[in-house]
Amino acid sequence: MDFLFLFFFYLVFVLISVATICICSKTHYLRGLIQGGAQICSRVIPECLQRAMQRLLHYLFHTRNHTFVVLHLVLQGMVYTEYTCEIFGYCQDLEFSLYYLLLPYLLLMANLVFFTLTCFTNPGTITKANELQFLEVYEFDEVMFPRNVRCTTCDLRKPARSKHCSVCNWCVHRFDHHCVWVNNCIGVWNTRYFLIYLLTLTASAATMAIVSTAFLVRLVMVSDLYQETYIDDFGHFQAMDTVFLIQYLFLSFPRIVFLLGFVMVLSFLLGGYLCFVLYLAVTNQTTNEWYRGDWAWCQHCPMVAGPPSGEPKIYQNIHSHGLWSNLGEIFLPAVACYDRKKK
Repeated sequence: MDFLFLFFFYLVFVLISVATICICSKTHYLRGLIQGGAQICSRVIPECLQRAMQRLLHYLFHTRNHTFVVLHLVLQGMVYTEYTCEIFGYCQDLEFSLYYLLLPYLLLMANLVFFTLTCFTNPGTITKANELQFLEVYEFDEVMFPRNVRCTTCDLRKPARSKHCSVCNWCVHRFDHHCVWVNNCIGVWNTRYFLIYLLTLTASAATMAIVSTAFLVRLVMVSDLYQETYIDDFGHFQAMDTVFLIQYLFLSFPRIVFLLGFVMVLSFLLGGYLCFVLYLAVTNQTTNEWYRGDWAWCQHCPMVAGPPSGEPKIYQNIHSHGLWSNLGEIFLPAVACYDRKKK
């Protein structure tokens, strides 16, 4: 099969898979598919291997570890090494603007700064010392966040918009999600850093894709490759078309074309996720609230005031107060006076 067809098939497959997971993640379909797949695998894979895989998955996704942090830095280093060793030198020979070529490095420096801040900033851990302060920040909606509920693990009252992270084993104020790539929760204090980290990471991938594409296009124009001919399988001369041209470039510059394909896929995936995160930011939602927010049942228990009822209550976002107010809440969090050092 042609390389170009295989590449675009892979790209479309990845994008459709990610979109399907996003659509099904709020429904029972994904859970049913996972359970069905697990049952099939349990009958095929030996039990000892299953236990080893379970321990590995538990370690990777349910305990604090630096595996994905190291993987993140290694992948980033490999991409920039290839960019420096291959594309940067070729582009200088073709007289590209130096400012244009240095832009990915500037984005890399900014990305590493905010990556570090996201990793090491206290996400908003709730303790005995700041429990009362956090309880006053957000209004309880009595649907997703009932009043006077205590965390069964931390034995602390749960402020509105907080959640206990099973990985970090602490409650986090304005909990968004636990990110394995930074080995930290995303909460009230580091959401701003995470947003800029994601923005600069997306921009660096997109910029590198643009530079790589510009190099290949300039190379084709300078060498007049588009005017060349080739002999097809039937022995006939054919004018250079796009498919054959891309295959020729892949054979001549395999690492550059592979890098271009990788950063293109990465740009699409990161760009889609960035749009989702920006949507949450401008509507003042967290990932946790978005995931649970279609239908939230009021947990009627002795700690919650009001008569018992089995009727579901529709969750409504009561925390959104306009675009600038919502963004200001992320970049200038409401609670500013407590010790931010991690325990």
